Amino acid sequence: MKIKLICLSLALMAISCKKETPKYNSYTEYPSITETDLWPEYSTSKTTFKLWSPAAEEVSLLFYDKGDGGEATATQPMERNTDGLWEISVEGDLHGQYYTYQVKADGQWLEETPGIYAQAVGVNGMRAMVVDLNKTNPDSWGNDKGPAIKKPNEAIIYELHVRDITIDKSSGSSHPGKFIGLVEKGTIGPDSVKTGIDHISELGATHVHLLPSFDNYSIKEDQLDSPQFNWGYDPQNYNVPEGSFATDPFNAEVRIKEFKEMVKGFHDNGIGVILDVVYNHTGRTENSNFNLEAPGYYYRQWEDGKWSDASACGNETASDRPMMRKFIIESILYWAKEYHLDGFRFDLMGIHDIETMNAVAEAVRKVNPNIFIYGEGWTAGDSPLPEPSRALKKYTYEMPLISAFSDDLRDGLKGSVFDDKDTGFVSGKAGMEESIKFGVVGSIEHPQIDYKAVNYSDAAWTTEPWQAVSYVSCHDNHTIYDKLKISKPETSEEDIIEMDKLANAIVLTSQGMSFLHAGSELLRTKGGEHNSYNLPDSVNKIDWNWKSDNKSVFEYYKNLIALRKNHPAFFMPTGELVREHLAFFKTEPGIVAHTISDNANGDSWKDILVIYNANEEEVSVNVPGEWSVAVKGDYFNEKGIEKVKGTVKVPRLSMLVGFRK
Repeated sequence: MKIKLICLSLALMAISCKKETPKYNSYTEYPSITETDLWPEYSTSKTTFKLWSPAAEEVSLLFYDKGDGGEATATQPMERNTDGLWEISVEGDLHGQYYTYQVKADGQWLEETPGIYAQAVGVNGMRAMVVDLNKTNPDSWGNDKGPAIKKPNEAIIYELHVRDITIDKSSGSSHPGKFIGLVEKGTIGPDSVKTGIDHISELGATHVHLLPSFDNYSIKEDQLDSPQFNWGYDPQNYNVPEGSFATDPFNAEVRIKEFKEMVKGFHDNGIGVILDVVYNHTGRTENSNFNLEAPGYYYRQWEDGKWSDASACGNETASDRPMMRKFIIESILYWAKEYHLDGFRFDLMGIHDIETMNAVAEAVRKVNPNIFIYGEGWTAGDSPLPEPSRALKKYTYEMPLISAFSDDLRDGLKGSVFDDKDTGFVSGKAGMEESIKFGVVGSIEHPQIDYKAVNYSDAAWTTEPWQAVSYVSCHDNHTIYDKLKISKPETSEEDIIEMDKLANAIVLTSQGMSFLHAGSELLRTKGGEHNSYNLPDSVNKIDWNWKSDNKSVFEYYKNLIALRKNHPAFFMPTGELVREHLAFFKTEPGIVAHTISDNANGDSWKDILVIYNANEEEVSVNVPGEWSVAVKGDYFNEKGIEKVKGTVKVPRLSMLVGFRK
């Protein structure tokens, strides 16, 4: 491909590249160009390349014939413009042209980089490719859209790793471990059970949460015949799908198109797609793409110059610096617009500053009012960012469009994730009732909760109930089944299953946003492994024999989800409504009970009764008035199973739900 420069003679460029390099005493002196578009600008007549590197002495643009191997076919010096921007325009239709940038700093040429704004990359992500994104769109992409929701707690989220659902032969998938395999219709497993997307639809989840699916360092995309697995929390190219999930990682267009096909496949089935994003740290530090552009700027450092490491992964990004904030916001907007995503989950959100998180949430809501954002409201270590500025769980009330995970409810239900032997409410630990009540109301201020008795939080941390993510397990730590088995080694298999079901019954009848770890409904096990981020498929896969073996458990989860979806009283939109309609009543230890009154949130049931019995024996509970029982043990019937008055018997280790019309 012939490369021609526009409007710049080589002589003028040679002069421009010799402009004196600005000197800066600190990163705060760096010029910010937050209103400047830094994405590659492609057209059929030319492409403009841009890179922000204020302290660079020179920047070169290198062209290659393919995404890996071979020597550069052309090298062009870029022109320094104002405010640290380097730019060059090249004539011709460059779609399919591979390229890299190379920065000279402190007299040394750094390694080549695809650039942090790369939209397409070759195998292993080392070279960017110019791409006509219109060529990557599936049929009818212009009409594609995800499900509409009024508030995030209408969503029922199903968290999965792209590979886990289809990689086992029992899934029946034609594209195991791939983006398009996730949305392959008609796949069946043992005993003709539905698998893949048909299973997710049958279960009733409204959204899938994909573990990091952008390009990461761990997986060698040119060695996919060798066993490899990683969750993907080691970012390499933030704005490009991971190649190992594509049918051809060598063709840069394929991963983009197949990711879009996956999104459209979910949308066509009424299921939204949430992406797990990891802007808090990078997989490398010294030679990360950020550092190969503007060394040091994008990361926080301690006063002695050492990298800060609140991520416990070697570094932490500086979201509070203008150009990092710009990158996070624009990257999220890119995924929202180009890939039609419906939500984002922020890994270690507490490392980011509150101002950045609020700016992200406000920006995406302008693109799509149905998009929602949630994250981990904690860090994995200390940070130079002042504590009151961090997007921590305790400050969720300062982030009015954002939700955070409730570890109060998670560990209140099953015991601490940091202590294998610890137990929780469903596994018989005393004194956990207030933590469960706190989870039920979505971590809001409620007059009937004794906050001094809540396990972790001594005060409300949300304003609205949907700002709390209700969950008992996720990809991190043990599966709920494994945690119960390990913490209750003498307990029968039957009781472990009842505890498992009760835990997620509480999750799905709480006012927060419901979140399920994929496979919970099948008694998923990882063989007791606590951290499976790089363990083989044999540990991480979904074995679809579990669905055949545990049909009654699956049906229970399916019925729970249907109950929640049918009754908006379980997802009231405001704290005010929860305080007005939801009231707890006094019970014995091991029992939490409440009513939801007066057709809350437009519910067809006038009043609802919910009782959780974590005791290992049936209990009789005094209840106010007469009720029709809709859920008792494994039985669900929204027309009513039986009528009770004054007293109701609640089976051991179970939830009971009653109603009045």
